[in-house]
Amino acid sequence: MLNQEWLDAIAAYDDDQKAGGKPPTTRRSRREHLQHLARRVHAGPYDLTADELVAYAAAQSWAVETRRGRRNTFLSFYRWAVRVGHVQENVAEHLPKVPIRAGRARPAPDRVYHEALMRASHREQLMLRLAAEVGMRRAEVAQAHSDDLVEDLVGWSLIVHGKGDRIREVPLPPSLATALLNLPRGYFFPGQDHGHLSPRYVGKLLAERLPEGWTMHTLRHRFATRLYALRSDLLLVQETLGHASPSTTRRYVEYDRTRMRAAIEELEASDVRYA
Repeated sequence: MLNQEWLDAIAAYDDDQKAGGKPPTTRRSRREHLQHLARRVHAGPYDLTADELVAYAAAQSWAVETRRGRRNTFLSFYRWAVRVGHVQENVAEHLPKVPIRAGRARPAPDRVYHEALMRASHREQLMLRLAAEVGMRRAEVAQAHSDDLVEDLVGWSLIVHGKGDRIREVPLPPSLATALLNLPRGYFFPGQDHGHLSPRYVGKLLAERLPEGWTMHTLRHRFATRLYALRSDLLLVQETLGHASPSTTRRYVEYDRTRMRAAIEELEASDVRYA
């Protein structure tokens, strides 16, 4: 239950995170994780037992990456609670470790992207294009601002504020740059979450425009796969997506199966020649 005790605990923990320099996107996610927990348990933040926390986690139908993220939040929260003297034990340490699995890329096909564009309003089309043509995350799209547009000798780029306060500069396709330059000054997508739309709402809007089973993130996979197919440069894709590790980028790129099939058929032809 999200009572005053939970609200005060989450606020105090968030202040600690802010003082430690955690980026707003990380802090927002961790607040949401803790609020979700608070609404589904009966105990207060400092009375919650390890068994209750494990039971809560077991009852959720989370994907593996989501489960890892929640566990990290709970570990961090109770690490803080131990440090400031609210509890003596980090109960989150009883949550089993979640293995890192090599996920497979799932790029949205051209048909899916074009169908979404046809259904979308002008504002939603710009959101779709920033994900599919520039590879931006929903949080990056939500907080994009006219001050982030920069011009050099060859065209316009966008300064993207990514995870972990990592900032990157991504070149814009000319038509997309023109569309963004024609928007009023300020956030491209104004709203009530610090002046812009919330990342969750951006994701929800695009999920309603995309065919069932496809998400905004699969548009980011589409961008990564197409960029790699064009240049075969994983470092280029990594830098453009804003990943800290190339192993993460590899999970976003679906290998060109046409090339794979052609190579296998070529091998077969060579076997026939030597038969």
